[in-house]
Amino acid sequence: MKISKLQGPAATYKHDDHVIKNINKEFRIQLTYGQRIADWLAKVVGSWPFIIYQSVVIVIWMATNVYLTYKAVNDTDFFHSWDPYPFILLNLVLSFQAAYTGPVVMMSQNRQNEKDRLAAEHDYEINIKAEEEIKVIMDHLVHQDIILKELIDHIAKLNVESLITKDHR
Repeated sequence: MKISKLQGPAATYKHDDHVIKNINKEFRIQLTYGQRIADWLAKVVGSWPFIIYQSVVIVIWMATNVYLTYKAVNDTDFFHSWDPYPFILLNLVLSFQAAYTGPVVMMSQNRQNEKDRLAAEHDYEINIKAEEEIKVIMDHLVHQDIILKELIDHIAKLNVESLITKDHR
């Protein structure tokens, strides 16, 4: 009986390449202090609490100035509003905020894009490794199928020989 080599491809395969990395951790380590601040600011500015807080502040600003303007018209000794309608100072403050938060958010987004690109590359490396391992497993299964077929054929041959020997007695 000739049985194929018993050790298949999986027996000789070495899984030495540890491709798995924590991209988030590696990326976080590389961030500078300024980049961390930019990411924090982008996170805060892009949140619902910030939008709600800013909306409340704007409504209070406008309501206070409208009220103070109305009171100042009726009572000249009353405190005048600091930003009467059309709220030019408010517009300036919001423009100033947008002028600084816009680029900071863009810097944060660029970093996020870089991180996503690194994650995609890492996923690709893992996929290549997984494909290689699956190929080894499939080759090993084919190898096992060959061995099983040879064993079944050998057992069948032994059974036939056994039957022939019994019949001749």
